[in-house]
Amino acid sequence: MSLSAETVQTTPYEGQKPGTSGLRKKVKVFVQPNYTENFVQATLSANGAALAGSTLVVGGDGRYYCKEAAELIVRIAAANGVSKLLVGQNGILSTPAVSSLIRHNKALGGIVLTASHNPGGPENDFGIKFNCENGGPAPDAFTNSIHKLTTEIKEYKLVRGLQIDIAKVGVSNFDIAGKPFTVNVIDSVADYLRLMEEIFDMGKLKEFVSGKVTGKPLKMRIDAMNGVTGPYVKEIFLKSLGASESCVVHTTPLPDFGGLHPDPNLTYAKDLVDTVAQGDYDIGAAFDGDGDRNMIIGHKAFFVTPSDSLAVIAHYLEAIPYFQKNGVQGFARSMPTASAVDLVGKKLGKEVFEVPTGWKYFGNLMDAGRLCLCGEESFGTGSNHIREKDGIWAVLAWISVMQHTGKGIEDILKQHWSTYGRNYFTRYDYEECASDPCNEMMDTMEKTITAAGFVGKSFSSGGKSYKVKEADNFSYTDPVDKSVATKQGLRIVFEDGSRIVVRLSGTGSSGATVRLYIDSYEKENVLGQASVMLKPLIDIALEISQLPKFTGRNAPTVIT
Repeated sequence: MSLSAETVQTTPYEGQKPGTSGLRKKVKVFVQPNYTENFVQATLSANGAALAGSTLVVGGDGRYYCKEAAELIVRIAAANGVSKLLVGQNGILSTPAVSSLIRHNKALGGIVLTASHNPGGPENDFGIKFNCENGGPAPDAFTNSIHKLTTEIKEYKLVRGLQIDIAKVGVSNFDIAGKPFTVNVIDSVADYLRLMEEIFDMGKLKEFVSGKVTGKPLKMRIDAMNGVTGPYVKEIFLKSLGASESCVVHTTPLPDFGGLHPDPNLTYAKDLVDTVAQGDYDIGAAFDGDGDRNMIIGHKAFFVTPSDSLAVIAHYLEAIPYFQKNGVQGFARSMPTASAVDLVGKKLGKEVFEVPTGWKYFGNLMDAGRLCLCGEESFGTGSNHIREKDGIWAVLAWISVMQHTGKGIEDILKQHWSTYGRNYFTRYDYEECASDPCNEMMDTMEKTITAAGFVGKSFSSGGKSYKVKEADNFSYTDPVDKSVATKQGLRIVFEDGSRIVVRLSGTGSSGATVRLYIDSYEKENVLGQASVMLKPLIDIALEISQLPKFTGRNAPTVIT
């Protein structure tokens, strides 16, 4: 079938600058005339000459407007010289699955339709981000190019008559002005399942889950939160590992996530926490909307901080066949993440990197062969098998550690702390605050902590004293390409290793989200209650930042 492209005149929209994970706005913003078209055209154009004849992957988390946007992208890509698209059935692909497909098919990149852990539905959030040929999020230089193009755009290209039913798996071939164009609607899970079977010993894990060796089946509670991981959970945990149907919940991707807020933390995954707290399960896990984040809890809802999760997996990498085969390179964490993994890296003699928030900063290190495991305190954990964080991978890694050690999650953590000490950690989120006062707060605090005399100053609260060792607005020079990222968050490091970090998040769709991070290391007192252990430093952080004054909030929206 021969079709032709047309050029549509348009004008720029303000505010199409991608954040740390693409462009996120309310659905009502994206459905404005030409809004999505402009951003997609700019994203494609940012690829330059490489776009012609290329292969791209398209998919998303199934939230409201996902299917419509995917079909629109097909028509715009066809008009821009793309040769082939791999599209998830019904527009469904987890973010880790997109990364895997890009790498496995040597694609130019992928367009991911997600607002991650943000709420979905017609009144809530949508997002678009581009992943490059290594499978990872586009670096700053690329997203800056996208933004520049959105400010200058005058037209976009479209094959208006191209119709494709992305609900049906299969290959459709078209002739676009004499050039072939193929749309391959693919099973959303198959490629990702193949990858997990290469990484883990699924047969051994199935025996462990069934209780064939231990005599006691592993009792799991896996919550997909009505996000994209539902089909993956059913295929991997039910079919591959043989868990019972009662072990998994909320496995149908829904446009509004069934009213759930698909953010796997103690606040928004409360149903999971309350259920596991009753004592009937050995492990509980939840995933976010697009499947890259995870939360792990043990028997009676024993909470594993993301920082500890990263450190424990690092310590037990020999439990995972992928690392037995490919070796262990360095580790990395985002700057706000507690430094627990640093201690593991030091003991194992591995490089440890501290990078800005945003998974894209891990990609260069992985591609250079210097990094194999990394994580963020925002419930993201992953390895160099792809270039995204990976929620399901993290849960399979934990089950592998449990099988390897023969221990429950709480005992694994307590043994880890007895070896390395404990990083007590918490994060306070103040969501949808007024932007101007928050920017003023950051400016005021930066002046305070960088002023002469601040280093060396002591602060006291609750019978504890902390002396400032260093304070700055974190900047990062990539050791591979020497690119520089500045103004990545205000941090105060004390002489005992404790830290205060304050930053504005780039993942919200409206207003400003202020994140306050508190990290305190204890070598001996490892079994205390985190909220009690951290309260003195929290009070000091609120005093230095003047956060209640500038935000008008007396309490955070979320505590993790």
